[in-house]
Amino acid sequence: MIEIEGLTKRYGEKMAVNNLTFTVRPGIITGFLGPNGAGKSTTMRMVLGLDRPTAGDVRIDGRRYDQLKDPLTVVGALLDAKAVHGGRSAYNHLLCLAQANGIPSRRVGEVLDTVGLTPVAKKKAKGFSLGMGQRLGIAGALLGDPRILMFDEPVNGLDPEGIHWIRNLMKTLAGQGRTVFVSSHLMSEMALTADHLVVIGQGRLLADTSMADFIARNSRSYVRVRTPERERLRDALHEAGLTAVEAGEVLEVEGDASESVGELAARKGIVLHELSPQRASLEEAFMGLTAESVEYHAHGGQPPAGPGPEQAAVIPGPPGDGAAQQQWGSEWRQR
Repeated sequence: MIEIEGLTKRYGEKMAVNNLTFTVRPGIITGFLGPNGAGKSTTMRMVLGLDRPTAGDVRIDGRRYDQLKDPLTVVGALLDAKAVHGGRSAYNHLLCLAQANGIPSRRVGEVLDTVGLTPVAKKKAKGFSLGMGQRLGIAGALLGDPRILMFDEPVNGLDPEGIHWIRNLMKTLAGQGRTVFVSSHLMSEMALTADHLVVIGQGRLLADTSMADFIARNSRSYVRVRTPERERLRDALHEAGLTAVEAGEVLEVEGDASESVGELAARKGIVLHELSPQRASLEEAFMGLTAESVEYHAHGGQPPAGPGPEQAAVIPGPPGDGAAQQQWGSEWRQR
């Protein structure tokens, strides 16, 4: 279990994390969501003692990280897949971690097999793709067979098979009673993976609730109804106290009222061609909740305009910037 209470981190004038309090419980997957710059990575770093809080406290099974006798057997974490010595093989990287933490060397082969890197175990990490680097980082997190797992953007660089694998791995770990804490920007994947959500924005806690409750509270639910007798059904719905609005050729009935609408239509003898509950996705609910917490906004859907014809025809002398010199040289050769 991870217990965070009043956690605050300030960098000069910048408040990165602002009085966060929440608990990450065992046996479920807790998703950690927030816009870029919300403070997710900083929070995870403070859990692991990599950053010192300005205020507040973090406890891992009742103790601070620096009080853990064998930390890798308690907490396994993937925060940065690139934090690997490129000159070491995958096997030797994990072996160094094992030897430094009193973990039996046999675990190296076991976790390499778990993440699917056994065929490239002797290859240097600097030649790994992003996805292979992610798998190696996950192997490192699993090395001590820890009770608590923390993953920061674990599916970055993974192909569809890899994403499916890590999703099932996290579910298996949670099913074993372990604590699983994972951040991601892939809302569709988080919707398939997480049981509970902690959402922050500009360092502040915005939500700490189950996946189902989060979507229900932060999105619109309605029933889509299509019928050749639209006016009759609309009048019947109004009499029954149900709110319906026209959206093209269909009616949208507010709330989760599909059974009520179907029963009402049957009593009135109204033919229905479609009756389907509509619920917002996790992405829509997340966007609605965090709209005012986004720090970095893109404007417009069009790329910036290029130079006009007269500007494009001008060939400058050799500038000092390296990239500009290459461009100048290329243009000069074309003259």
